[in-house]
Amino acid sequence: MHRIALIWLAALTPLTAQAQTAPAAPAADMVAVPVLDRAVAKGDLLSAGDFVEQEIPRAQLRAAPPLRDIVGMEASRSLAAGAIVRTSDVIRPQLVRRGEPITILLRNGGLSITTAGRALSNGAAGDFVRIVSLSTNRTLDGVVDGTGTVRVSPN
Repeated sequence: MHRIALIWLAALTPLTAQAQTAPAAPAADMVAVPVLDRAVAKGDLLSAGDFVEQEIPRAQLRAAPPLRDIVGMEASRSLAAGAIVRTSDVIRPQLVRRGEPITILLRNGGLSITTAGRALSNGAAGDFVRIVSLSTNRTLDGVVDGTGTVRVSPN
């Protein structure tokens, strides 16, 4: 019985060795992509200095956006060093954050009124957010106008 097992094992050994020494991907199948040079925390803004180019097999490339589409975006989750950043890993920079103080701005012609408020949701430039005015305690809807500033309509 042992003799049959040894013959069977000897027959499989070349196949196992062949599987372990699979040839590396040819240089033509490699593509240079930007990967993170350092770990990035959720909420950090990405800059061009955060990336280095690395050669990876074309088969591992899954719709990675060009570097110009990632720079200036905010990480929507923590990202490890060496990671390929995907579109789902980044969001537009959040200029207003839930619970933080904001300036409410109302413009009508030449008239401009500002008051203090608090954001009830996060928002990037141009996003609609709900806010509460601290002076009247009223909930309003507005558009994110800038960092910590929400514009409301005069109606």
